[in-house]
Amino acid sequence: MDINNVISRRVRALREERGHSLATLAERSSVGRSTISLIERGESSATATVLDKLASALGVPLASLFEQPDGDSSEPSPVARAAQQPVWTDPVSGYLRRHLSPAAPSPIQLVEVVFPPGQRVAFDSSTRDVDIQRQVWMLEGGMDITVGDALWHLDTGDCLAMRVDRPVSFHNPGGKAARYLVSLVTSNWRKP
Repeated sequence: MDINNVISRRVRALREERGHSLATLAERSSVGRSTISLIERGESSATATVLDKLASALGVPLASLFEQPDGDSSEPSPVARAAQQPVWTDPVSGYLRRHLSPAAPSPIQLVEVVFPPGQRVAFDSSTRDVDIQRQVWMLEGGMDITVGDALWHLDTGDCLAMRVDRPVSFHNPGGKAARYLVSLVTSNWRKP
């Protein structure tokens, strides 16, 4: 399934589950109503920043917007085959994210990111209805990660732990792509 269709279906399903109108979600997320409508219809490829705002307003981790919908009523598979893992590319920065986690319900989400040189992405992750812990483990290259007012530079093998409760920015100051693993744990997670 096309990743933009996955995102559009997830945003709409989560919005409807919560009983939000387009106007309510727009107000909660500071994303324009027409933009949300285009995303839900699969007519727009949202940026990472917009998706983060929508996830925050919907009270879910960003990674959950990339989850494949259940195809039937049987238990979701505890295995996520590489060929079936959703891959998405941010249309502005070109950063690529692969959702590694299986569809089986879990408070843990794993994401692999390939971040182009010279690019920057900022998230205002300060308002969430869920408590999310994140760890970033650098597999290749280096990244500057700003968490609130603290700046951390990570090189290959370094790992940074943070709560997703303040603005975070990712910047690749190097001349080659950086690759890292993100592990997210939702503390007050509940099965959707």
